[in-house]
Amino acid sequence: MAVSPRFRALLLAAALIAPAHIATAQAAKASDVLIRLDDIGMNHSVNLAIEQVAKTGMPISVSVLFVCPWYQEAVEILKKYPNVTVGVHLALNSEWRNYRWGPVLGKAGAPSLVDANGYFLPSVPAFLASKYDLGEVERELSAQMDRAMASGLKIAYVDPHMGTGLATPELRAVFERVARKYNVGISGWFGENYRSIWGVPVAAKKSTFLEYLATDKLDQPNLFEVHVAERTPEMEVIFDQNAPEQNAPGAGVVDHRNAELKTMLSPELAELVRSGKIHLMNYEQLIARVGGPSKMQMPTRAMTP
Repeated sequence: MAVSPRFRALLLAAALIAPAHIATAQAAKASDVLIRLDDIGMNHSVNLAIEQVAKTGMPISVSVLFVCPWYQEAVEILKKYPNVTVGVHLALNSEWRNYRWGPVLGKAGAPSLVDANGYFLPSVPAFLASKYDLGEVERELSAQMDRAMASGLKIAYVDPHMGTGLATPELRAVFERVARKYNVGISGWFGENYRSIWGVPVAAKKSTFLEYLATDKLDQPNLFEVHVAERTPEMEVIFDQNAPEQNAPGAGVVDHRNAELKTMLSPELAELVRSGKIHLMNYEQLIARVGGPSKMQMPTRAMTP
């Protein structure tokens, strides 16, 4: 059948216009962003900071240190904010000078995991060089999960404090077994593009975070690890035994964490969320979207800073 010149012209126009529409739609697609705030329950200063971020109503995820003395206050706070997904920051280390914690099982319940005073070892290398027992690791991580589950909070995922729980193939096997036992996901095991501003200079925290957001991947969720705290006398004395660069005057732990708090509360981030330029989501939403915790897979690269 013959095609009229006018119809042929319309077909050509449609062919030329369609790619432009597709390109515009792709350019307008917002990146999926997960913000995971770590070390909740570490102390009162961190808990106060978390509540400030939670009050914004943004969908966020928080990883709670259920081994720490202030976890109970964290639980009380988090129960008020349905926009927050809760995970467990499974810990095998205690890194601060003069502020230490030990296993939920106690020194007698996990003797290979502690120093002479009953505290977790301060660094990943120290832990790996010790004669830790994998059975005790599994029992301790399970005890932390039991405490979390008994708190009344809905637990969606776990992640390893300082990366220790995933530091070797044997530890990873234990970590994954614990996660599957409690039917929760593992942060980083859902195809996330991981980034952190932990080691970024204090003055550059916000600008770097915004630059990261501007270069997010569109074909996978983008995970940002963040640490926040209020500036208090309690935080002023916190000293990192593993990172000397985080203990400098004007650039200490409190300065880093307070700068990250200000980044989370910045009008720039609020506008990106409000305008839809980024699609902020939490782990409960991501895990539901992929079909549940059983869909997780170990990433091909490490996710610790």
